[in-house]
Amino acid sequence: MKNSDRDSGTCSNAKALAPRAPIQQEAFLAILSAADALAAELEAVLKESDLSATQYNVLRILRGAGDEGLPCGRIAERMITRDPDMTRLLDRLEKRGLIERSRDVVDRRIVRGKISSAGLRAVAALDEPVIELHRRQLQGLNKKESNQLVELLYKTINRDG
Repeated sequence: MKNSDRDSGTCSNAKALAPRAPIQQEAFLAILSAADALAAELEAVLKESDLSATQYNVLRILRGAGDEGLPCGRIAERMITRDPDMTRLLDRLEKRGLIERSRDVVDRRIVRGKISSAGLRAVAALDEPVIELHRRQLQGLNKKESNQLVELLYKTINRDG
């Protein structure tokens, strides 16, 4: 018997003996798998602009914040994924001229981040490619299903409300 035959037999026997996972575990794994696949495609689009998903997320947050920008702590709160070193992330964006940082006028302890004109151009250049990517990624869902998916996913992360 070949190793591959023995290995595949062992796997199928183990699978047959394993208890069926609770549906919540299957849902969790499906969410993680989908998120990983979708994120990998986004990373590929962003790579053309030499941006990571976290950098792109910061730029989008700061674009939405307007001319006043946001304190660094507020940027961190709004991130999709937590970055343990927000300062270094902002350093890299500032070094590239995509954001500007300054001390708050009222409280000098607070550092505010603001998107620069170069950052605005970078995000604007990605708007259509990212929208098109998302259309392609979710083309198997109709509008009603897309709305249901959004509602269900938010329901999982907002368990208190």
